[in-house]
Amino acid sequence: MNDLDRTGPEAPPGGKAPVVSGKEAGRIAFAAFVGTALEWYDYFLFGTAAALVFNRLYFTTLNPTAATLAAFATFGVGFVARPLGAVLFGWMGDRIGRRPALLITVVAIGVATGLIGVLPDFAAIGVAAPLLLALLRLVQGIAVGGEWGGAVTIAVEHAPPEKRGRYAALPQIGSPVGTLLSSGAFALVLTLPPEQFDSWGWRLPFLAAFPLLLVAVYIRRKVEESPVFEEMERQEARSKVPAVDVFRKAWGRLLVAIASALLGVGGFYVMTTFAISYGTGTLGLERGLMVNATLVAAVAQIGVILVFGRLAERIGPGRVTLWGGVATAAIAFPVFWMIDTRSPVLVVLAVAAGVAILSIAYAVSGALLTELFPAHLRYSGVALAYNLAGALSGFLPFAATALLDVSNGGSWVASLLLVGIALITAVGGLVGERLRVRDEVVVR
Repeated sequence: MNDLDRTGPEAPPGGKAPVVSGKEAGRIAFAAFVGTALEWYDYFLFGTAAALVFNRLYFTTLNPTAATLAAFATFGVGFVARPLGAVLFGWMGDRIGRRPALLITVVAIGVATGLIGVLPDFAAIGVAAPLLLALLRLVQGIAVGGEWGGAVTIAVEHAPPEKRGRYAALPQIGSPVGTLLSSGAFALVLTLPPEQFDSWGWRLPFLAAFPLLLVAVYIRRKVEESPVFEEMERQEARSKVPAVDVFRKAWGRLLVAIASALLGVGGFYVMTTFAISYGTGTLGLERGLMVNATLVAAVAQIGVILVFGRLAERIGPGRVTLWGGVATAAIAFPVFWMIDTRSPVLVVLAVAAGVAILSIAYAVSGALLTELFPAHLRYSGVALAYNLAGALSGFLPFAATALLDVSNGGSWVASLLLVGIALITAVGGLVGERLRVRDEVVVR
């Protein structure tokens, strides 16, 4: 039997299927959500700062356009590093345990983010400043590379099969909550006079990562190991090098998973990081307006994730992904036309609508990706798929900004990019629905 024909850990003679509890599922999923929210807060801070701060304070020898491109390139370093984190923490999660991997990721990203808050700028230490900034972003990327895959894996493996959609959606809410926290923090410090903001105000959200790290570690220590993983340990059913086995035995599933995750990662950064830069740099809109637009979008995103996470239990996460991709392609041009009006109301509405609709597919990424891989390859497969999608799409803000010159500042280039990744995700959802596997578990 091929490894991918298995729907989960197979009980040997006299063995038994993993036991999951509906009572424990909600608690574990909530713990996964809180830790993920704190990690995304740390990670998203960099995206906002890249658009508003780093281009001016860390790349001061470049002209404004080149400085913005350099800041976005540094932002993209985190996405390139994420597959490395997926391999490292995927090995740990599939060999040693889901829980220890998640404890390490949260410590690594919290420390890296806090250190950005004390990093001297170019005026103080010269070229070492952007180099150290890129290094800390690299650490962030490696840590996040193992975070999301582990969070959705442990949430799903604690949940009864018929309720996996809702519990897999809870870690997804960590993204908009992280956006609310990071954008809210920047919205507060942007009220400072420009001189104070540039001098020390922008550092405060990064420094807040240190106390938040203590909260995250406390929560993660209370997360119990996955019963599915514990059963694999008893059966000695673990892969020796999970990432290699994913590429050797599940490469087709990996491609489908990458396609289905592309919109939720890349589309989000087009509608937030690029939109902030485009609105403030090209259209001359207030920084506060663009940041506040992402706050409204994050609130809308939470509602979408909750609704469509439950819908996935009825019609399947692949079908939800398909229609989410089609809907995003349909609104890609209208949302940027609304931003181009420079009307504050329409700008906020456009960003909120764009993020909300692309979040239809994102809402069910956890449920779909975890069911594309058997349990012994799951952490690695999910982490690799999600973070390879991030590596492929993380430079979209950079690409869209670079292409603005070609379009004479027109937003249609960003719209085309959004349409392209939305349609790829739609195809991933269509195929992925047919490839889903289920663990054999006992619900108590």
